[in-house]
Amino acid sequence: MALLSVEDALDRILRSADLRQTSELVGLHVGFGRVLSQDIPALVTHPAFDNSAMDGYAVRHRDIETIGAELIVIGQSAAGHGFKGEMKAGEAVRIFTGAPMPAGADTVIIQEDTERLPGNRIRTKFVPGKGRHIRLAGQDFASGEAVLSAGDILDAGRLTVAAGMNHASLPVFKRPRVAILATGDELVPPGSKPGADQIIASNSFGVGAIARDNGAEVIDLGIVRDDRDAISARIRQAQDADVDVIVTLGGASVGDHDLVQSTLIACGMTLDFWRIAMRPGKPLMVGQLGTATVLGLPGNPVSSLVCALLFLEPLTRKLARLPSRDRMTTARLASPLPGNDVRQDYVRARLSRDSEGTLLAHPFSRQDSSMMKVFAQSDCLIVRRPHAAEAPAGTSCDILRLR
Repeated sequence: MALLSVEDALDRILRSADLRQTSELVGLHVGFGRVLSQDIPALVTHPAFDNSAMDGYAVRHRDIETIGAELIVIGQSAAGHGFKGEMKAGEAVRIFTGAPMPAGADTVIIQEDTERLPGNRIRTKFVPGKGRHIRLAGQDFASGEAVLSAGDILDAGRLTVAAGMNHASLPVFKRPRVAILATGDELVPPGSKPGADQIIASNSFGVGAIARDNGAEVIDLGIVRDDRDAISARIRQAQDADVDVIVTLGGASVGDHDLVQSTLIACGMTLDFWRIAMRPGKPLMVGQLGTATVLGLPGNPVSSLVCALLFLEPLTRKLARLPSRDRMTTARLASPLPGNDVRQDYVRARLSRDSEGTLLAHPFSRQDSSMMKVFAQSDCLIVRRPHAAEAPAGTSCDILRLR
């Protein structure tokens, strides 16, 4: 099977993604970042009544058409405690922000534009326009109005207006479920004491973080030894959990100890492809098992993370109905890079800015795909296209931001 380009591989992965239409109700307190599955109408009108936008006095405009008009204050209107009577000529009501407008009033004059007089009276020092400082009933939204739309992502503003529309919960698309399975006799979990031939399993934590950051619910299937029956049992566990994506870590190639691909095929997976023209991450496996997309990521930590960013992130965002995330931008090389071969390179680098503010990419001298520390210290990946010529310092380059 020929090597696929990164672009072709991503296109095939996204085209095969099964978009489910299932939704669920969630409370507002856990709704942040979720995607609405329906249009949301207001259950109330807001404001529900004419109210004051300022502290001052509610008046009849015709009573204050000249500076120096004197009015008697007959009561007050506060938020939650409106004035119950009706104003007549020459009267005013002390009013506070958010309080209902008294019957008969049509304007608010702010307190700074008045002078207090003895005998519960005020004198005007300014003539505001008629209707000034009043929030009219329904000027924000009316009951029955569709304020939020299906596909909206619930952020701070949308959660606030949903609460204001009197919704305690909202219908959202269910999060895509991503099962992650690490494979290999050599792996032990963090916190263990590894044997002489063992290493600490680390990939699932970074890959899981990428999936969660892009709207997924993650099911960690743990570590499984290199045994067909054991792998099959974990795959059935993922199927029983009705997951949308099965991610395997390691063992996806075709060596004597690489059992993941053949075991998945025996479980019913249709293999799409399994090698990509990229570095790191060449032995990526992609297939379909029922309604679940299968991503077999390489076992090397950096290869696994790079493949997760390039393929799992956009897949998860599509399944979650989130807009695609554009991590690409450009920078100038701070040091030269050699020419490239037929594979697309993703070179770990840190970023800085020169005295003129130009973004500079500093490639690390060591790029081995097992070196987790270098990846953790990187701000970006320099993207080197296939057959790219040698690039001297100062050359413009494409970069994929990591943070």
